[in-house]
Amino acid sequence: MAEEIINRVANSKLKVIDLEDFYPEGKRILFDIKDWLLEGFVLREKEYRAHVAEHNWSQYKDCYVAVYCSTDAIVPDWAYMLISLELREFSKLTVIGSLDHLESLLYSKIISELDLSTYQNVPVIVKGCSHKPVPTNALVLLSQKLKPIAKSIMFGEACSAVPLFKQKK
Repeated sequence: MAEEIINRVANSKLKVIDLEDFYPEGKRILFDIKDWLLEGFVLREKEYRAHVAEHNWSQYKDCYVAVYCSTDAIVPDWAYMLISLELREFSKLTVIGSLDHLESLLYSKIISELDLSTYQNVPVIVKGCSHKPVPTNALVLLSQKLKPIAKSIMFGEACSAVPLFKQKK
């Protein structure tokens, strides 16, 4: 007679939190302004404003947009502000910076609004592997929010979790 296999992880109080579960759906766009600068480096206000006025901003409807300049141009703050004002009615969120910065800001808001009461006084594993872009900063913010309430915090998978924190008795 075969011995019954018991899943001790499933029967434990251990809770797994996977930030991928909270990934906000929507297209991500990296918008480079370099083509609106003279030779990619010099911002001429009149020409720049013309590009902004003529651009089809509706194509960014329900998208997340990261605006940046891929050259070493010195871009005044108002130039980014002008674009953000145009995107306001279309994009879900507009940031200045990289796609990583965009994801980090998205997750910062998500984590700040998370109800973590189900993780009170229980061991928690923050799942490490994901198929969607979960920034390291999100893992840091989540671990900081979990520390005052969780019994312990681990990172990874149940079969190979790295211990990070354990409440003192």
